[in-house]
Amino acid sequence: MLPDGWKKTSLEDIAEVRSGIAKGQKSVTNPISLPYLRVANVQDGYLDLTEVKTIEIDKEKVERFSLHAGDVLMNEGGDFDKLGRGDVWRGQITPCLHQNHVFAVRPDQGKLDSYFLANLSASPYGKGYFLSCAKRSTNLASINSTQLKQFPVVLPPLPEQKKIAAILSTWDRAIEGTEKLLANSQQQKKALMQQLLTGKKRLPGFTGEWKNVLLKNIALIKKGQALSSKDLILGDYPVIAGGKTSPYTHKHFTHENVITVSASGAYAGYVSFHSYKIWASDCSVITSRPENNISFIYFWLSYLQNKIFSLQSGGAQPHIYPRDLELLHIHCPPLPEQKAIASVLTTADKEITALESDLTRLRQEKKALMQQLLTGKRRVTVD
Repeated sequence: MLPDGWKKTSLEDIAEVRSGIAKGQKSVTNPISLPYLRVANVQDGYLDLTEVKTIEIDKEKVERFSLHAGDVLMNEGGDFDKLGRGDVWRGQITPCLHQNHVFAVRPDQGKLDSYFLANLSASPYGKGYFLSCAKRSTNLASINSTQLKQFPVVLPPLPEQKKIAAILSTWDRAIEGTEKLLANSQQQKKALMQQLLTGKKRLPGFTGEWKNVLLKNIALIKKGQALSSKDLILGDYPVIAGGKTSPYTHKHFTHENVITVSASGAYAGYVSFHSYKIWASDCSVITSRPENNISFIYFWLSYLQNKIFSLQSGGAQPHIYPRDLELLHIHCPPLPEQKAIASVLTTADKEITALESDLTRLRQEKKALMQQLLTGKRRVTVD
């Protein structure tokens, strides 16, 4: 039941839904090359304009396919997470076109606020509608312009729409700021790893030569415990299957304070560290030899992650065995310097984890607020 003063109407009654230009047009008689937006540019709640490609179009058709500030961009589909996602075009590039897999919805600004519509389409209400009418295959989903035009827009009075959009934009700015801090922290950690793990930058108080060793010289590498369905006994210890945490637990544990490297499947070679007790299956399990630090070894293997992925063999069902990891080369200082380097990188990891936690919290808060504000369960005061 809608709140007083709200109504529900089809999107086509209060906005124009515009399809984009198709690639590969052959009969371009008066061509001009212009930037255009693809599905890859239209993310969930923001636009990624780091790579904007160009397309040839007849000059006479430029106005037909040009974006206007205030257009709400929505994706036709692709992976389930791409369905209907989008953001408001602010005229960042002029002129700019859009591909036929990206709809441009042009609201009647006297009836529908662009930012309110963008939030409504991204809310559980909007995504629920798009999924309910989408054409689906195994991993893909798509909607057509007719279904988009029939999107039942929940419509408060325009001043209330604008107030709701303004409140949600506060969370958007907080999310965007946290995303930038997270990206900076990840980049700083990457630079630290490159400097500290190779000895290009030494921590104060440490001198002397490093050794170039093989992983098998500083670590023990074994195959994880086999696990069948009858072994999945509910317990206190996470089951690490394929190097990643599975939904199962076990009443026994096989390892603690170890590195795991996924043995098979799409994530073959994925490196992770477990300071807690686990049951390890379908992975290589790495422990440190005496006079070596397990955290230092973990950071080195993380640094070599792409190299480890390249060790995959087996075609359709890739795999990596302990013997594939034994000959990895590692620059290794004495134990005290290993511990000091691991401590610095662990601190960087904690900062990243804290920012990831903040980002998750902000997104959950915004989602909960959207559910309340966009359905009228919680009303705003309009000045």
